[in-house]
Amino acid sequence: MNLKDISRERLASMYRNGETTVSEVIQDVFGDIDDVNDDIRAYISTCRKTAAREALDLDSRIAAGETLGPMAGIPVAIKDNMHIRNIPTTCGSRILDNYVPPYTATAVERLRQAGAIVIGKTNLDEFAMGSSTEHSAFYPTRNPHDRERVPGGSSGGSAASIAAGLALSALGSDTGGSIRQPASLCGVVGMKPTYGRVSRYGLVAFGSSLDQIGPISKTVRECAEVLEVISGFDPLDSTSADVAAGEWTASLDDSIKGCRIGIPKEYFIEGIDTRVKERILEGIKVLEGLGCEVEDISLPHTDYAIATYYLIATAEASSNLARYDGVRYGLREAEEGGLAEMYRRTRMGGFGKEVKRRILLGTYALSTGYYDAYYLKAQKVRTLILRDFENAFKKVDLIVTPTAPTTAFRIGEKTADPLNMYLSDVFTITCNLAGLPGISVPCGSDKDGMPIGMQLIGNHFDEETLLRAGHQFGVGWHQLASGAPSPLNFQAE
Repeated sequence: MNLKDISRERLASMYRNGETTVSEVIQDVFGDIDDVNDDIRAYISTCRKTAAREALDLDSRIAAGETLGPMAGIPVAIKDNMHIRNIPTTCGSRILDNYVPPYTATAVERLRQAGAIVIGKTNLDEFAMGSSTEHSAFYPTRNPHDRERVPGGSSGGSAASIAAGLALSALGSDTGGSIRQPASLCGVVGMKPTYGRVSRYGLVAFGSSLDQIGPISKTVRECAEVLEVISGFDPLDSTSADVAAGEWTASLDDSIKGCRIGIPKEYFIEGIDTRVKERILEGIKVLEGLGCEVEDISLPHTDYAIATYYLIATAEASSNLARYDGVRYGLREAEEGGLAEMYRRTRMGGFGKEVKRRILLGTYALSTGYYDAYYLKAQKVRTLILRDFENAFKKVDLIVTPTAPTTAFRIGEKTADPLNMYLSDVFTITCNLAGLPGISVPCGSDKDGMPIGMQLIGNHFDEETLLRAGHQFGVGWHQLASGAPSPLNFQAE
């Protein structure tokens, strides 16, 4: 069974009708992983024994006619910076060698309670620091659409697992675009919820004020289904918002006529790939055809977003990664020369080049004499960026931008130029700085057939409008691309 061609709803129906069993589906998934994972490298590890045992249990419960959770028997992949009890967590780093957590992340636990079956842990840029999944300590992940290209990052393994049909849904984490950008490059749907909407308990911290867990799936509907399960207040997370999860799937088919769409001029900049810009403009026409009201807006502090993000994110990373010292868990290098030398050797050998770069940048920004000049000033600019969005949402309901300035680039193309790599997140980081929800939906492809994503940004805790617009856009875009009869009242140029 190829998961690329089946929906969660259809799979659930097959279970109910006896067309297949959970055990058969899980066995097929692992067979597909055996066939292609050595090539794509989406997974770091798999959970075969646990998955097989849970599948048998679900088959028995289905046969007994029990009422099961909404994700019963659905194969899911988990980014390997989220804890699952008794299963190794690596964060794509040598410094967590042999670390096995004693507890499970809340988002993962909620999926499992809903009946989902975890297939395995997916590859990522080390500690989620990267935009290509080339910075893993183990191996780079390859884009299923072209094995010579990156899948994006840092949730590249999760996005690749969906694009390759190696899971039906996946969890990623998004600190500056790490769900949305790989979703765009792999031609799938990826969503970053409002900060605080999904518990961060059990997510290994990179930038604590920026990190958020979210779903990656083939469709907006499947993203909404996962988000309904993992959202909600969690007392174990001090940043969790006391806001109930919505029933977002119920409103996906409602009209978006009259929805006000803002197009920020600052996001259509020089350097954006021509084909990407063309496809996004076509996508905006689709939204107009669905009855949306489109208007130009300005987010004037956007130019400062990259600098602001890489000061705040690296400062928080420097603080969060100070705990990896070889004393309590993970890698410990030889102790000759005393404790300080053990610290130095462990961190030197355990962290990769990109992680070390960000620790150094963050430590410098937090150091005496530079804190006010860099970190404090970045926090003030962050407030200005948030105010830009607050002003914009007084006029519009959603904001539309490209997800990434280019399609998937070739493996090795940008690793020698970190600044160029950082620009891969130029359109996504403002969402994290402002704590807003954002979603990337497929919006055609370039001349080489590589996917392009369109980003929709919503107001705080307005995931309903965001998901509904994303779903309706996907329907309209598909009808346009397939030439099928369409209610859209325009002709593509």
